[in-house]
Amino acid sequence: MKPATNPLDRRDAWLGVMLIAPSVLIFCAVIVYPLVSAIYLSLFSIYTPTLQGHFVGLSNYAELLAGGEFWHSLANTLIWTICTLTLQVVLGIAAALMLHQAIIFRSLARSLILFPYFVSTVVAVLVWRWLFNDLYGILNHLMISAGLLNMPLDWLGSMPNAMVSIVLVGAWKYFPFVVIAVLARLQTIPDNLYEAATIDGAGAWGRFWDVTLPQLKDVLLVVVLLRAIWDFKEFDLIYLMTGGGPLIATQTLPLMVYKEAFGMDAMGRATAVAVAMMFVMLVFMLLYLRQAKQDAAK
Repeated sequence: MKPATNPLDRRDAWLGVMLIAPSVLIFCAVIVYPLVSAIYLSLFSIYTPTLQGHFVGLSNYAELLAGGEFWHSLANTLIWTICTLTLQVVLGIAAALMLHQAIIFRSLARSLILFPYFVSTVVAVLVWRWLFNDLYGILNHLMISAGLLNMPLDWLGSMPNAMVSIVLVGAWKYFPFVVIAVLARLQTIPDNLYEAATIDGAGAWGRFWDVTLPQLKDVLLVVVLLRAIWDFKEFDLIYLMTGGGPLIATQTLPLMVYKEAFGMDAMGRATAVAVAMMFVMLVFMLLYLRQAKQDAAK
């Protein structure tokens, strides 16, 4: 004989469903539906102004993989992400260690270090484009005055100068995020760990490698994961700095999506690039998390 269902249990179950339903609906609206729609659109040849087209199956993907522009843009995206992320982490840790010390005007310095992260990307790009200008830019003027250059250098119109320039600007713009996370963790490291390391004869460098860096490992794992995702899909800073130029020398996958959708009016190919970009990012993130999990288990 089946036991009778408790009305209170049934009511609690329905209450749980009602409480979680809004979150599920929001998740489906902002994640599942756009993802399914993008995959669906990537199977069509669609003219952007009218959104009319016909089914082509996997032809968009075959065309992308057979062409060189996708692979070139993917390589640029990886170069941009790896170089910018490396500089962000190095500069962020160095700045956080400095701001953790008892220096003069430490509170003011902690406030000013966040300026690049909070300033508008458009404003930051306008300033940096002026600094990098080959005719009247102050950077060329200072380098010529110091005897480092004989003639102005075209920072944004030639390679590899253009890639170096956007990497430097990207690192400057986003390294305060690393500073915030690392500085918050540094303030929670017990002082007795440093005292014990000092008694054991460890110098400043030894205390950093044996105490500070292991304590920062969990924070850096999250920071690197988040910044890698955000840098991989960066659009506005690169678009405003170089527009992907010269030619497509600094074109990344997000810029390729924009060009295909609104420059070539090929919404189907643009969504195919976006879907391919998502899978590339997913593969790298899974590999990264797997390696991080293995390192944590050691």
